[in-house]
Amino acid sequence: MPQNPASAVPVATTGPVRVVGTGLLGASLGLALTAVGVPVQLEDASPGSLALARDIGAGRPAAPGDPEPTLVVVATPPDVAGPVVLAALRAHPGAVVTDVASVKARVAEHVESRGGDDVARYVGSHPMAGRERSGAAAADADLFAGRPWVIVPGPRSRPDAVLAVRTLAVDVGAAPVTLGAQEHDDAVALVSHLPQLAASMVAARLSEAPEAALGLAGQGLRDVTRIAASDPQLWATILTGNAGPVARALRALGEDVATALAALDRAAADGPGAEGSTGPLARVIAAGNTGVARIPGKHGGAPRRYGEVTILVPDEPGELGRLFGEVGEVGVNIEDLHLEHSAGQRVGLATLSVLPAAVAVLETELGRRGWHVVAG
Repeated sequence: MPQNPASAVPVATTGPVRVVGTGLLGASLGLALTAVGVPVQLEDASPGSLALARDIGAGRPAAPGDPEPTLVVVATPPDVAGPVVLAALRAHPGAVVTDVASVKARVAEHVESRGGDDVARYVGSHPMAGRERSGAAAADADLFAGRPWVIVPGPRSRPDAVLAVRTLAVDVGAAPVTLGAQEHDDAVALVSHLPQLAASMVAARLSEAPEAALGLAGQGLRDVTRIAASDPQLWATILTGNAGPVARALRALGEDVATALAALDRAAADGPGAEGSTGPLARVIAAGNTGVARIPGKHGGAPRRYGEVTILVPDEPGELGRLFGEVGEVGVNIEDLHLEHSAGQRVGLATLSVLPAAVAVLETELGRRGWHVVAG
């Protein structure tokens, strides 16, 4: 039985696994399975993409005479996932078939309405993992580690098929979560698709911004716009595939934008203290505080409040590693980390999130060791 070398835990997925589509998710899955000894057969309509996935070690191109796969993973964009799933079900009558498209209801409806008895071997799924870069060149064997992997059984999915997809998720380090197709689409509209749109819209305002303004950009802007570098064509396909839930989420956001605009217009016309300007803006910000406090914390557990210690770190090789080492020597665990670099400066600000009780000790010990601790 294949074994995960990092954890020494046996891998239950036997293979061969055929991965159809060698973009970011498909190639990353191929890397993860190959790393634990599961044979991976690769398919892609693009010979160049297929060759790249092969060359980075994600598997080998499928060929006539190959052993029949036990599992087929369709890793194509959502607008073509349904027909590709049907083709896989027909081509491999002994295989369980899943897709990893980020939209589930439309794919499931397409397969269910056209798949006949073969739909018993189909189970939709979606790993909640990705990067702002796309394609096999951005693939990472650890992409799924610690991330939720949504399992979306159909009404006729066989229990053994569901188990096979669930096992796949566990074997690549993900945490399986079971949802219905529409439940999944409503959820990702809010936690994935709306953030992509919001980030892109904010970043679009920068396209003609003065250089002087861009020179003032700090970590807040980078945090908000990081995912705005995503693939436009892929995201247009995802958003239109989940149009209803995304539109509802965007419309609700638009109501908050309208509230903020009305308050700002009052302040612009009548002055900063104008009646009806401060309160609505404060409520919008406070509602954001409430929402962010509900985001799950470390390892998916309940959100926790951490203390922060900010240190000035020279922008030189090895300095960040030295900081981490000395924090470990003090006996403090770093729960989270934020790095900020100011334009033109040879130092960065490292903000370490730690348990509140450790803040004073860490500040004192790092100061004693020569670090410049920034007063909170």
